Amino acid sequence: MSDAPLMEHLAAPTPAATEEAWRRVQLARHPQRPRTLDLLPLIFEGFFELHGDRAFGDDPAIIGGPATLDGVAVMVIGHQKGIDTESNILRNFGSPHPEGFRKAQRLMRLADKLGMPVVTFLDTAGAFPGPAAEERGQAEAIASSVKLMTGLQVPIVVTI
Repeated sequence: MSDAPLMEHLAAPTPAATEEAWRRVQLARHPQRPRTLDLLPLIFEGFFELHGDRAFGDDPAIIGGPATLDGVAVMVIGHQKGIDTESNILRNFGSPHPEGFRKAQRLMRLADKLGMPVVTFLDTAGAFPGPAAEERGQAEAIASSVKLMTGLQVPIVVTI
């Protein structure tokens, strides 16, 4: 068996491919790119934001609550970044703390209990990596969220 196809795949990217990749990064970072709260009124009706994880606090990097989509009750959960320095700091640049993951878990459990599909919007560079987040159980909060989501009995739609 020849390694030629593998070696071709691993070859250095062409200048055009590199340029296209950088263009996509720039689009992802564009300051006027729509955020979750910008999209909700365009897609859903009656969104009502719920706050807090009922253990430590509220994380503004995660927004969520019930809404309707074509007359069907759904639970919406999404990352929310800011549009300028002040709002990015408030929203922690869309990087959730453990309480954000626990808020999402609370909303997913509620959706499962009420038979509501879960619609999520992922728009983050990842979980907040700070020492305080680790002390409050960041790794456990992430793992518990993944485990919970895999066991939900309702439909799940993930938009990235």
